[in-house]
Amino acid sequence: MAVALRCAGQSAFRVLRACCSVTGRNFILPSHKQDKEAGFQGIRHESSQSIRVPPRYYVPETSLSRPPWPDLSVIDPVEGEKQQLAVISKVNNILATEKYGRLFAVVHFASRQWKVTNEDLILIENHIDAECGERIRLEKVLLVGSADFTLIGRPLLGRNLVSVEATVIEKTKSWPMVHMRFWKRHRYQRKRIIVQPQTVLRINAIRVAPDLA
Repeated sequence: MAVALRCAGQSAFRVLRACCSVTGRNFILPSHKQDKEAGFQGIRHESSQSIRVPPRYYVPETSLSRPPWPDLSVIDPVEGEKQQLAVISKVNNILATEKYGRLFAVVHFASRQWKVTNEDLILIENHIDAECGERIRLEKVLLVGSADFTLIGRPLLGRNLVSVEATVIEKTKSWPMVHMRFWKRHRYQRKRIIVQPQTVLRINAIRVAPDLA
């Protein structure tokens, strides 16, 4: 088998040499030693243009290899603490003067998050033990802010820092919803009517403590 392949290779070289002599083009044929070291990689045409081969681990400069934004410098811990104290003092001044305008808050209630402000009405598909007309306090406050500042909890804000109060306006039931399950060609059919309890709340006030502890 090896002898046959070697003979086939020699015959191919002879045909190429004959074609070169007819067409007048110059070809470089790899030597037998080069074939053993690097393997026969075909015939390369002579050209005056030099081909620049990139290195093995070359990565082109794209938006992924080099992002367009500049590198962020590491903030000195002392400088960062000074900036934090400056921000806290500025927010304390705003809270002390109570010139922050209309407040908004993000509360977690009945397995959902609500962004609320004063005099908002929210419809909750859940039952609450409080009766109509009673006031309740929403304990889980995730965020509170205004046009000048925003306080973000990790994950919740302190109970003594923010308070959100609401009044139960109405307790009712939702419109009947039909839940149908059907499996064709199996005589399987199930029908269920779902009625959810609903509660309407009005947000009365959002208060923030005058000082950040």
